Amino acid sequence: MLFNSIEFVIFLPIVFLLYWFVFNRNLRLQNAFVLAASYVFYGWWNWRFLILIAFTSLCSWTSGLMIEKYREDKRKAKIVNAMNIVVNLLILGVFKYYNFFVHSFADVFLNGNSDGLLLNVVLPVGISFYTFQALSYSIDVYWGKLPATCDIIQFFAFVSFFPQLVAGPIERATNLLPQFSKRRSLNYEQLTDGLRQALWGLFKKMVIADNLAVYVNLVFNDVENYSGFPLIWAALFFTFQIYADFSGYSDIAIGTARIFGFNLMTNFRQPFLSRSIKEHWNRWHISLSSWFRDYVYIPLGGNRCTYFRHCVNLFVTFTISGLWHGANWTFVIWGMYHGVLLVIEKILCGNVPKTDDAFRLNHVFRLGVTFVLVALGLSLFRANTVSDAYYIFSHYATINSGIIGVPLISVKTFVLLLLLVALLSMVDIYNFNSSKPKINRTLRYVFDYMLILGIYVFGVFEEQSFIYFQF
Repeated sequence: MLFNSIEFVIFLPIVFLLYWFVFNRNLRLQNAFVLAASYVFYGWWNWRFLILIAFTSLCSWTSGLMIEKYREDKRKAKIVNAMNIVVNLLILGVFKYYNFFVHSFADVFLNGNSDGLLLNVVLPVGISFYTFQALSYSIDVYWGKLPATCDIIQFFAFVSFFPQLVAGPIERATNLLPQFSKRRSLNYEQLTDGLRQALWGLFKKMVIADNLAVYVNLVFNDVENYSGFPLIWAALFFTFQIYADFSGYSDIAIGTARIFGFNLMTNFRQPFLSRSIKEHWNRWHISLSSWFRDYVYIPLGGNRCTYFRHCVNLFVTFTISGLWHGANWTFVIWGMYHGVLLVIEKILCGNVPKTDDAFRLNHVFRLGVTFVLVALGLSLFRANTVSDAYYIFSHYATINSGIIGVPLISVKTFVLLLLLVALLSMVDIYNFNSSKPKINRTLRYVFDYMLILGIYVFGVFEEQSFIYFQF
């Protein structure tokens, strides 16, 4: 079920009314209803997906109890934790990466002939997200960060919580799971804040991201027919498209969770105002970057090792992060690209001064360089194949077409895209300012109604999946 679908428009108010006015008197019953609603939401794509998420949840819940049982026996607890990690990663590997590695093996050793070796399986939506969420629980129990929960309903609801199930934020059990054990009450301020954040997220998706997607898809799906400015504009527009699309999903997820009394972690903090690649990853997809920091980078040794080993840890972590994004060599190379950038940045620049004043001259220069590097990386991320990526990068400088890429789209449409990018940027700049003036209630309502009008007039109402659903 998509957030931008008519099914969700019907689903959400029904769940809201039943949650707050029918099941609100009994916490366990309310949690069971959240679980049921989440399974309906997820099973809307394919009911068979429910078997997989239930099995993943059961493995991690059982592992947590066994780790708690063997708390005094470190060896047994370690074996249980390792087995759960292996089982979950094996499931993820079979469904997401098996055919990818078979294709790669066949290309190298079998002249591309992979007949009879491939599996006819459908990639379950959001499998990477809920697998990592479930894994973080058992690992945190093993590390002693939280006790194992005996309440199977709470845990299954935590793994499958529908607002953030298929594209994050990837919640930690230390934050979200305890919220299922506390009574929740309907709060008007929390309700209005949640609806406003969800509305802004819907605007970013349906108006900004989906309109930019028209130009982006036109170019990236047929790159060999373009060069110069059309490729440059497509790269620029995709940079803002994926940001509006993914942060839009996060806003809808966080806002929706708030109307049910839950607080999810912030997933984006104005990433295009970063002055270094390191800062960018502290602001972009925060739930994933912090997950890899805590469960991959630090266990590898983090920065508490030799200088060379520290650089290797950065590179390995981001290479794995690239692979997490999808079974395509473009994602792996994109991860390696950011790993190399972080190593170079560490060698040449050291630590970037921590200040919110991003508009001093040297900071503006850093901001511009960082944005260009990120945008170039996202061109690689968006390319359908490695050969397409090579063509794109080798033809950026071929200036043989009009500045706006005519006749790809009309000037009127192009100007609209620029205005949407400008609006997104201005809102980010406003939110970045820690001393920003408060907006009074009247202006707040005017802005809300303008968003609704903007969705009605400029929104793309054909159901468009969120980009990160494929991961």
